[in-house]
Amino acid sequence: MTDALVMTDAEIAGLANRLDRPVVLVGLMGVGKSTVGRKLAGLLGKDFVDADDEIERAAQRSIAEIFEAHGEAYFREGERRVIARLMEERHGVIATGGGAFVDPETRALIIAQGLAVWLDCDIDTLVERTSRRNTRPLLRQGDPREILTNLKDQRGGAYAQAQLHVVTNDGPHQDAAMRILEAIDAWL
Repeated sequence: MTDALVMTDAEIAGLANRLDRPVVLVGLMGVGKSTVGRKLAGLLGKDFVDADDEIERAAQRSIAEIFEAHGEAYFREGERRVIARLMEERHGVIATGGGAFVDPETRALIIAQGLAVWLDCDIDTLVERTSRRNTRPLLRQGDPREILTNLKDQRGGAYAQAQLHVVTNDGPHQDAAMRILEAIDAWL
C-alpha cells in the first residue's frame, strides 16, 4: 500500500465519482467516526451526517435522556429507523453510534446499501478520547477502560463484517481520512 498522503485532488475526485453508495463509519465510541467523517466528507466533496445528531433531533432529547427514560433496546430501535432513513436519503458520509452496527438488521441494511468502514483504535486512545465529554451513557456504568475493553471484545465480530477496516490510532484526522480513501480506492 502506498503512503496515505499521496492521493492527489484529481485522484480523490475520481474516487468520489466512482463511489455509488454512502460511506458508513462504524466502530466503538471514540474512534473518530464524527470528526474523521467530517474530514472525509470534505475531501470527497460530499455531505456528512451524524446518526446520533439525527436521532436527537428526531426525538427532541439527548441520547443520554433516551437511554435513561426508555433503555437501550428502545434507543436501538429508533436508531435503526433513523439510519434506514439516512441510507435512503443517500448521504455521502454517515457516522453511526457505536452500537448501531451490532444490531443485525441495521448491519444488514448498511452492508446492502452502503460501504461500511470499521474505524478501530487501541483502548488507551479510546479511553483518552471518551474522557473529554460526559455524554456517553454506556460509560456512566463503571470504569471506562473496562467497559471499552468489554465492548471491543463483544462487538469486534460484528464490526469485522464491515467491508473495510481502518485503524485510526492517535494521529491527525486528515491522515485517518486519507487511509479511508485509500482503502475505498482499493475496494472499488
